[in-house]
Amino acid sequence: MIAEPTLLSRSVQKENSTVDVSSSTTVNHTSGVRNENRQKNVRGKRKAREGSENAKRKLSKTSNGSLGRAENEQLKNRDIEAVTLFEVVTMGKSAMQAVVDDWIEAYIMDREPALLDLISFFIQCSGCKGVVTAEMFQSKEETDVMSKMVEDLDESSGLQYKKFLAFPWILTVTWPMDIDSGEYPLVMSGLYWKKFRSHFCEFVSVLVAQCQYSVIFDNYLLNTLISLLTELSASCVRAFRHTCTLAAVKLLSALVNVALSLNVSVDNSQRLYEVELAKTSSKRVSPRLERIQRKITELQDRKLETEDMMDAIFKGVFLKRYRDVIPEIRAICMEELTVWMKLYSPVFLNDTYLKYVGWMLHDKQPDVRLRCVLGLQGLYQDVHLCSKMDLFTSRFKDRIISMTLDKDHEVAVQAMRLLMVISQSCDDVLSLDDYKHMFKFVYCSHRPLAATAGEFLYKKLLSNPTVPQSMEGSSEEEKRRALTLARIRAFNSFYTENQLHQHVLYVVDSLWDSGGALLKDWASLTSLLTVQPSSHEQVLSSDEEALVTEIILASVRQAAEGPPLPWRSTGKKMVNTKEKRLQTDDCAKLTEHFLKVLPELLSKYLEDAEKVTSFLKIPQYFQLEICGDEYTDSVQALLSGLDAAVDRHTEPGLLEAAARSYHSLCSDDSRWQHLTVPAMGQLLQRWTHTLETFLGEELSDEAFVADEERKKEILTTVKKLAAFNNAQDLSKWGIYELVSKLLVIEVQHGGLPAEMTTETLRCVCCCVLWNLNTFGERSTSRESALHQRNQLRAFCEKCHRCLSHTEQVVREQAFMCLSDILVAHNYQLQMWDSLAGAPLLYTPEPKLQKALLSFILENVFTSPDPDSHSNRGSDSECGVGRLEDLHRRRNLLAAYCKLIVHSVLEMSMATEIFKQYMKYYNDFGDIIKETLNRTRQMDKIESARTLVLCLQQLYLRLKQEQDSGNTCSSEVQTYSSIKELARRFSLTFGWDQIKFRESLAMIHRDGIEFVFQGFVQESEKHSPPNISYLTILSEFSSKLLKPDKKTVYSYLQRYAGEQTINIREECWMPLIYYRASLQGTAEGEDAVSFVSSDTNKQPSLTSRSKSPSIRQATSEGEPRLPSPCVETKGSKQLKSVEGVKTIEQCRALKKQPDDSGPCDVQPRTSLEEVDVDTVEIDV
Repeated sequence: MIAEPTLLSRSVQKENSTVDVSSSTTVNHTSGVRNENRQKNVRGKRKAREGSENAKRKLSKTSNGSLGRAENEQLKNRDIEAVTLFEVVTMGKSAMQAVVDDWIEAYIMDREPALLDLISFFIQCSGCKGVVTAEMFQSKEETDVMSKMVEDLDESSGLQYKKFLAFPWILTVTWPMDIDSGEYPLVMSGLYWKKFRSHFCEFVSVLVAQCQYSVIFDNYLLNTLISLLTELSASCVRAFRHTCTLAAVKLLSALVNVALSLNVSVDNSQRLYEVELAKTSSKRVSPRLERIQRKITELQDRKLETEDMMDAIFKGVFLKRYRDVIPEIRAICMEELTVWMKLYSPVFLNDTYLKYVGWMLHDKQPDVRLRCVLGLQGLYQDVHLCSKMDLFTSRFKDRIISMTLDKDHEVAVQAMRLLMVISQSCDDVLSLDDYKHMFKFVYCSHRPLAATAGEFLYKKLLSNPTVPQSMEGSSEEEKRRALTLARIRAFNSFYTENQLHQHVLYVVDSLWDSGGALLKDWASLTSLLTVQPSSHEQVLSSDEEALVTEIILASVRQAAEGPPLPWRSTGKKMVNTKEKRLQTDDCAKLTEHFLKVLPELLSKYLEDAEKVTSFLKIPQYFQLEICGDEYTDSVQALLSGLDAAVDRHTEPGLLEAAARSYHSLCSDDSRWQHLTVPAMGQLLQRWTHTLETFLGEELSDEAFVADEERKKEILTTVKKLAAFNNAQDLSKWGIYELVSKLLVIEVQHGGLPAEMTTETLRCVCCCVLWNLNTFGERSTSRESALHQRNQLRAFCEKCHRCLSHTEQVVREQAFMCLSDILVAHNYQLQMWDSLAGAPLLYTPEPKLQKALLSFILENVFTSPDPDSHSNRGSDSECGVGRLEDLHRRRNLLAAYCKLIVHSVLEMSMATEIFKQYMKYYNDFGDIIKETLNRTRQMDKIESARTLVLCLQQLYLRLKQEQDSGNTCSSEVQTYSSIKELARRFSLTFGWDQIKFRESLAMIHRDGIEFVFQGFVQESEKHSPPNISYLTILSEFSSKLLKPDKKTVYSYLQRYAGEQTINIREECWMPLIYYRASLQGTAEGEDAVSFVSSDTNKQPSLTSRSKSPSIRQATSEGEPRLPSPCVETKGSKQLKSVEGVKTIEQCRALKKQPDDSGPCDVQPRTSLEEVDVDTVEIDV
């Protein structure tokens, strides 16, 4: 506890002091000026409170909790002299030490006024503009003093007040209510307030530092200040609690520095005493020894007093505020606690204090958890402090490891970094399973976390691998190769254990920041593949060679294109100039190296298609413009290697990589274009000549009569032409005319292998796409336009014929070609230049459109057979097969939806797709929903009609099945599923009711017409045959505006008639249900579905007694209507002439004599009552 101040050093003062916080005196004014603020009797206090009331009335006009206008103007003008301590700190005066020195001088001269100024400073820093009244604590024997300590609200004056003991004073703070608004300096925005926190903390630190040799131990200043901060930090007002908690913990941090200084002084004095004591008796000076001993005793007493004050702050503030409801306050406490542990470990670094950090690792707010983790990093980085944290480490290790999965990315990153520090400082704390768990984060989608895990992996496994001891006498190059080989094998061990063999690129990206030196050492990596190992080196296995190849390709890609990878967020928006320059230098280095090495690698691994595919992708990242003539031989050798690889293999991935590399080498900015273009031309000429020769020999009487060997050669050539034609335009080689012969034979006579037909379709499709792409770029005539349209029509007809092919792979390829061609043609029409004349349109025939839809329904919306993969292997292989099948079906559906979105097919063709939204929601829900949103952006009304058509077709099919008496098959959706589908459709309209009000009104109008179409009532028990559709339609009622509900209700009554109001037959319950949904009554919300999804009986509600208000309203002949719509945001902008006309039309609709509905008894709706336009419904 804090020692109570003695009253002997100063006479007991019986007068009371009052300080107006908003106009406090400056610290260097004379005592006479300060005494003007003193009141000598109780009347003075009353006047002060009245003045605070007046201040409150004036301040109520300002913003909540913000400073007055005059003070803001002062802050904007730095030339104006500061008046109070608060203004000095707010303006960020650089001479903070001088300001504190002036205050200390004033405190020494007259400590009560100076201390009141300091108290006013803390009150003002809390954003309070009120009055502080101080009265001396008269007697220490007064027992009921604590009962007078209150914090309450005076409702009569509108002021809040807090009365508390700051010994030897009883302080009363009175402030207006606007402080509770949440605006106070620590949280205010603006140029000046952003730096206020640092200035405020600096002031507290400087104040204690400057006072530590003078008034800090006078048993008055800090005791009063600690009492003040302790009381205000316990206030229910957030501003007081936040500001004073920050001041208190910063005060404790400053006292820690004082204690450390005292420790140093005690140690120095102790050594001096020992030196003096070690002297001989003749040289020893007894008075000096006594003086040193007195100094040591005094310093130790001051140290104990400082620790007592620190303990008082910890118990009075920290223990109450570290669990505060405000996360900022909890974060402040945790941040400062770890600082105390690091600076003053003998007192704070023990399990008594560490437990608070461990507990707050479970805090719900990420900022609090982050402060704890960052503080622990500083503790574990000091090796001398780690030994005192063994119990904490064992107790909270699992929690720290689990924080790597924190939902806040920054917390997860810092938790991973904390574990890295723990592994470096503490041996045998983390187990092998812990390391495996953390190393797997190199595959995570958040790049900062993956990079931190990569740094952890590199430091633990790859930085210092085990190198064979028999390297003595070896050259530096051999030692370098041995180190690289050891790292690669350590990496291979980790990579093999995780069994994620398709994600090398992500591992390289994670290791790039920490292990860039290894990954960019392409000379050492390629030497592992090209140089023959010596006798004492172990030969690389085939798996290790494959891994080295993938690492080389991934590192080349990373150096050329940078960090962004698919499905990995970088946490960084832009690349700075330094990174761009480094990327350019890396590209130059890899180009110079691989131009020399790549031909040798291609020659060595020519038979291995997988490795060659990786090597063929490297030239795509070259910067050939930086190479000189000395690389001519290397470029020619590379072209020879490419030619040999393409001639040797026919794998699609290899051919695609080769085609892209040729395209990159033949680009216009390449200085080796004169070598690469002729080489590629010779290659294409050889293929076209071979294919033309084979076709001339094997096509006799328009039939394909080739043997198996010749079919294989033709297929190989077509594959190569298709791969290269996909990468660049080969129209000048006559590919279309040559390959189309095979397609004509297949369509007319058949006989081609399925794989050959598929490749032929791909090749011809690429030719047509290139023609569409380049058609508008050159001068065109009408004859060329007609030729292009005929070419497009002919290819679409051939694909249409292939949709009925016996092989599934051919049908799918034909469908994908059709969708790509039609979308490209539509895009060509949109980008057409009007100066080139009118484009010739091609519209798919109705038969083709129907064939496309039938293909989707047959091949996409099919339930997978659970036993279809039972004979293919294990469960994992079965799962992979199903995923591949799902991926294939999703691609087909996406291709069909693109035809609708790009207006190739009519929007009504999406009806069959929307019907499957609920049934196949898990597989295709995202695609169907995106299609729905895109069609709504194209035409809101037409999109709504498509939804109506979808629901009505499903309803009619279900009703037809029920009326026929047959059991509903699995293909027919039940009534509950149709109703749920309508609910899902209504949710897609979102919360903006005004945006889609016309669409929603059209849905209700068409639904009402659908139900009552051709209906003539004969008796009460005779209802429309489709009346149960109204329950489905009611799912859209909640999206209507209130005026629109009234209009729709009137439209409903026009069809239903007035006589239906009193009908309570069960067959009319759907109408009652729909009316309730339009009227917005509670009965409509409580109504339940009335049609069973498993039977074909007429619908019925569970209880008629659930709608008493409806019966009462209908019995009186007046339906219950919602109250007039309250004017909403934007309603004034919606008033227009059309809206006035629409309302007048609704009024005229109510007055029609031949309308037997209840519209004539509805209350008239005036323009003043309805501020939102009413949707016009055509009658």
